[in-house]
Amino acid sequence: MMISTTTRSLLRSLPVLGLVFGLLLLAAQAVTQAAQNAEPAPAVLLDVRGAIGPATAEYLGAGFAHARERGAAVIILRLDTPGGLVSSLRDINRAILASPIPIISYVAPGGAQAASAGTYMVYASHVAAMAPGTNLGAATPITMGGAPEPDSEEGGQRRQPAEDAKANDRDPAPGTGKTPTGAAGAKAVNDAVAYIRSLAELRGRNADWAEAAVREAASLPASEALKLNVVDIIAPNVDDLLRQADGRTVRVEATDVTLATQGLAVETFAPTWRHQLLAAITHPNLAYLLLLIGVYGIIFELMNPGALFPGTIGGISLLTALLALNMLPVSAAGIALLLLGIALMAAEAFVSSFGILGVAGLAAFALGSVLLFDGDIPGLAIDWPVIALAAGGSAVLLVIVLAAVVRAHRRPPVTSSNPPVGEPGVVLHWAAGSGTVQVHGETWQARGAAELRPGQPVRIADRQGLILVLEPAPPGAVSFPAPPRA
Repeated sequence: MMISTTTRSLLRSLPVLGLVFGLLLLAAQAVTQAAQNAEPAPAVLLDVRGAIGPATAEYLGAGFAHARERGAAVIILRLDTPGGLVSSLRDINRAILASPIPIISYVAPGGAQAASAGTYMVYASHVAAMAPGTNLGAATPITMGGAPEPDSEEGGQRRQPAEDAKANDRDPAPGTGKTPTGAAGAKAVNDAVAYIRSLAELRGRNADWAEAAVREAASLPASEALKLNVVDIIAPNVDDLLRQADGRTVRVEATDVTLATQGLAVETFAPTWRHQLLAAITHPNLAYLLLLIGVYGIIFELMNPGALFPGTIGGISLLTALLALNMLPVSAAGIALLLLGIALMAAEAFVSSFGILGVAGLAAFALGSVLLFDGDIPGLAIDWPVIALAAGGSAVLLVIVLAAVVRAHRRPPVTSSNPPVGEPGVVLHWAAGSGTVQVHGETWQARGAAELRPGQPVRIADRQGLILVLEPAPPGAVSFPAPPRA
């Protein structure tokens, strides 16, 4: 087959065309990269509001990743938190300590706080800042319960942070909190003290006050925190914070980095719908209500098989609640009491206990609701109105069930096993004054007039044991065709 000259020329030029195309792509990529490099690095702002939990840790992880993608010069954590879960705090602080981008913790706006877990985050950050009118501290572990005097500790006398601070002419402003009791409580406090002191030494901040914040629940306002070298900056807004942070030297990944934050553009990274959904379902109030909807929905589906809607909604709600409870510090005793209470109230519909099971179940339900979460963890407790609403709704359901049981007991039996005089029927078979008759769908032995015939409407005139005495139905009654013989 002959190939034309034009075709041969085109084939010979293909490598050249490919080379030119590749060079154009490289040039376009270089231009794009140069444009990105020319764009000034932003300061990424992440807002931490409310209790610190799994949703907070996931949101901050996504925010740190976004800051790395954007080539951010600095990350600002704007804090306003009463505290939260130790497990989530540890995850967050690990991410802060491993961050290749300097992180500034900023307790703001005015009136905000960085209590408990928030204090640890402030100490872990490269730069710590507060707005006027804010406070931090009260970092005592409280999940273990108990409250002995602060100077009592397993293993002998310990150093008093307050006394050390006075020796250095510093006032630690001790709070009113007390150390958890018992060996487990002492271990928790000692671990927390070691943790926050290590963060203080890493960042060059006041380690003695940090220990006081753990052992004595000490708290500080912004002005005192600056004097005691707990924070580095007091700034009324983010722009002033960036201005004051400019030129500071911080250590990032074993390297000293000088911050250049003056006039940086601030880019806020908002939580995605997934983070918002996770934060919503892990809120104790919603997790509690989802658990109740799930359990009650499945119970109603079992009581009314084929209803579908209660079972579907109940199954989805129960699985969502279990996901949330797996992330929250729940009490096994609280869950057991809650489920026992629901089971006892449901049993009231099947067992005639005249309210004994129902009342006991309601009491167990209320007690389990109170004990389900540790109410001492800031922001991680069920609100009392929610418990009252759930208990009240359960009580209403219990009253409805009891009323139905009482009505069922008072209702006279109306069944075809005891058909009253005057009930209609139809003759099935008849011969020589006796045969069978159908009454309310049941077949009875009967006797009566000899001239009755199959299919004839009759009426019950009397009952003698298990045999009915029949008489012809009054005139005008509808005749039935004779039933087929077997």
